[in-house]
Amino acid sequence: MICLEDIYSAREKMRGMIHQTPLEYSKTFSKLAKNEVYLKLENLQKTGSFKVRGSFTKMLSLRKTEVEKGVIAASAGNHAQGVAFSSHLLNIPCTIVMPKGAPISKLLATRQYGAEVELHGSVFDEALNYALELKQQTGAAFVHPFDDQYVIAGQGTVGLEILEQLPDVEAVICPIGGGGLIAGLAMAIKEQKPNVKIYGIEALACPSMKQSVQSNKVITVDSMPTMADGIAVKKPGELPFQIVQKYVDNIFCVDEMEIARTMLMMLERSKLLVEGSGACSLASLLYHKIPIEGKKTVALISGGNVDVSFISRIIERGMVEAGRFVHFSLFLKDKPGELEKLLGNITNLEANVLNLSLEHIGEKIFPGFAMLHLSLETKNQHHVEFIFQDLTKKGYEIQH
Repeated sequence: MICLEDIYSAREKMRGMIHQTPLEYSKTFSKLAKNEVYLKLENLQKTGSFKVRGSFTKMLSLRKTEVEKGVIAASAGNHAQGVAFSSHLLNIPCTIVMPKGAPISKLLATRQYGAEVELHGSVFDEALNYALELKQQTGAAFVHPFDDQYVIAGQGTVGLEILEQLPDVEAVICPIGGGGLIAGLAMAIKEQKPNVKIYGIEALACPSMKQSVQSNKVITVDSMPTMADGIAVKKPGELPFQIVQKYVDNIFCVDEMEIARTMLMMLERSKLLVEGSGACSLASLLYHKIPIEGKKTVALISGGNVDVSFISRIIERGMVEAGRFVHFSLFLKDKPGELEKLLGNITNLEANVLNLSLEHIGEKIFPGFAMLHLSLETKNQHHVEFIFQDLTKKGYEIQH
């Protein structure tokens, strides 16, 4: 089991190699969350996430004889970049196993750091099992993404920074995947200030640590697709689990809608590009999952590695969830002036037409009518409902 001294030792070893990331107060999010909200911006860390802290600490702990045949790691993306970056600095050959669905941006970044990448399995857990097989076959050293004392100690340095940057912090909110980050962070903080509350946040699609704690043992859960791919770990680590049981006050979950909206809000309000797993901690505050109010609270923004092609989909989904974008269809009389009349109504309702198309032939389209498909930019969900009500009163049949 690691101790507080291990975390301080890890910080000394990585000093000058890893960023001390900013802790920024947000007036906007404080008002929405009804707490004094500070954002710990690990999305601005080297490689774009906190993972490099743990991987660098682990790599430094390995003896020369242990890395003669290189290192192997498994990752959905962020740990991969952390290990690849650390391997490059230390001039150690590196192989990373990633699931086939890993974001392309994370895959390319890992290769650019000089790592050899192998794609295996559809989820992280399958990639992990294959990486362990490769370790046995090749004799390379294995760098676990979370179930390792050196990795946990490295991640715990985030907690040390939080205490220095905000000495009177009252609560810290942290995403949970395999548990390495929250384990190290919770130990670093609780060992020095036991009254600070530590809350973990998981995606509702994969609540493995929450269910493990409830079961009083590590269990494997079924996982649903989630945009928080960085924390979609079906089985948490044994060592992190033990530390979480001792130091973490409670664990809560956020759903996909809440994650998407939070990602969009951070982009709009704070000009911060944050990945799904990184947005979970703030989402839990904005949607009042945690029973705290008026507290000095740190939301740990764990990473910002978002695939460029995914950003537009996140923005669109976030806008849909927030009522800022709506797509629907309706039947229109197929005669001159009807389209102009409808668009005049929409203008009066203060919505902006983004796209439209007309179908004159179809199974559900009767002679003399056309099907109009509309995409509108709107203000909020209430505005969307008001538009639907107004058009329905005017005789239009809305097709969602």
